Amino acid sequence: MAQTQILAARQGEVTPEMEFVAGREDLPVETILEEVAAGRMVIPANKVHLQGVLEPMAIGIAAKCKINANIGNSAVTSNEGEELEKLHTAVHFGADTVMDLSTGKDIDSIRRKIIDASPVPIGTVPIYQMLEELGGNIEDMRPQHFMDMIEHQAKQGVDYMTVHCGVKLEHLHLSVNRVTGIVSRGGSLIAKWMMSHNKQNPLYDSFDDLCDIMKQYDVTWSLGDGMRPGSIADASDAAQFAELDVLGELTKRGQDRGTQVMVEGPGHIPMDQIQMNIEKQIEVCNGAPFYVLGPLVTDIAPGYDHMTSSIGAAMAGWYGAAMLCYVTPKEHLGLPNREDVKQGVIAYKISAHAADVARGRKGAQDRDDALSRARFAFDWNEQFRLSLDPETAKAYHDETLPQDTFKSAHFCSMCGPKYCSMKITEDIRKMAAEKQLVELPETP
Repeated sequence: MAQTQILAARQGEVTPEMEFVAGREDLPVETILEEVAAGRMVIPANKVHLQGVLEPMAIGIAAKCKINANIGNSAVTSNEGEELEKLHTAVHFGADTVMDLSTGKDIDSIRRKIIDASPVPIGTVPIYQMLEELGGNIEDMRPQHFMDMIEHQAKQGVDYMTVHCGVKLEHLHLSVNRVTGIVSRGGSLIAKWMMSHNKQNPLYDSFDDLCDIMKQYDVTWSLGDGMRPGSIADASDAAQFAELDVLGELTKRGQDRGTQVMVEGPGHIPMDQIQMNIEKQIEVCNGAPFYVLGPLVTDIAPGYDHMTSSIGAAMAGWYGAAMLCYVTPKEHLGLPNREDVKQGVIAYKISAHAADVARGRKGAQDRDDALSRARFAFDWNEQFRLSLDPETAKAYHDETLPQDTFKSAHFCSMCGPKYCSMKITEDIRKMAAEKQLVELPETP
């Protein structure tokens, strides 16, 4: 019988991966065991990838908030070398997982190289490669085509897969009056197949068989939100929540069949609806890890959507999302390059860390406090070392301050030596010590 992390946990068995995760998260291994068994935590670790360079990690409410970076080529641009460079950039700046969303040529070759090189879990959306093999005609898909692709990618070592099982035929009419319709690529493809054949979603109908394949390799489900809102005008509508109810059903079915499950969430949600969305998913899906795209809190900033979405991401993480899928400046505009990947990862590391601080996770604020102490002590090198992007922090600092004064300067070019509040505070403290100032009595 195939063994998975959730099956092991439910049998009370602590796996090596659980031990490793406990160390990374600074949590008791008993907590990891309990959370995995309950389905509130997943450890995406395909047995094939574990034989390579994969370092196990956990996604769940009890763990630190994680971020994912999307890479992958398209039919228009990019190649193997560029995608490996994006992988390196994403991991270097702190991505916890990476999704290969390639839709162009040489998908197999690119993915094989990515998995071989990646110490973090790799996710995919299998329908993309299947569509390429069908020559772009989704109408020609048969359930066996999809199951064959799932098994093929599982054998390659993919750790988690986005599958749009929750979009049902009876829900399609709910998207007709939306401003942006069905924005999920996988969701729209399945919708087109159902409309062409007037049949139920074959991925929903084949769910148990798909579970059996994923269980064999311990591939984690990332139940796709094919009806997610693609604009704040469409947020929290009937289509989105109808699918969420199906995802709640499939979460339980997947866990009952011995597979690990996380659930994907909405992409465009105004700030006042984020808490409700997170809490609703946690309730409907019985605490299964929630993996959200953003969400973007406004739609007016093409070119800056890494910012509009990181606002929503920080709030989502605070309210209970377990993993945040990054958005780059190129979102809605084009395929991200290396610099876009860096900007997206940094923005989302900020969001995830802010969420960890807000939730009071163990040790989350230690780095903030250490950097603040270094800032007050004018220890520039320590500030740079503790920052998310040391090279950029140093470059900004050095732009306007002469190199020969930088190491000893008790000021930066913003305030200079006369107006630096921290330097003035130092002087005040020295004066107080010399005059032996004491706390003044209260005024009667």
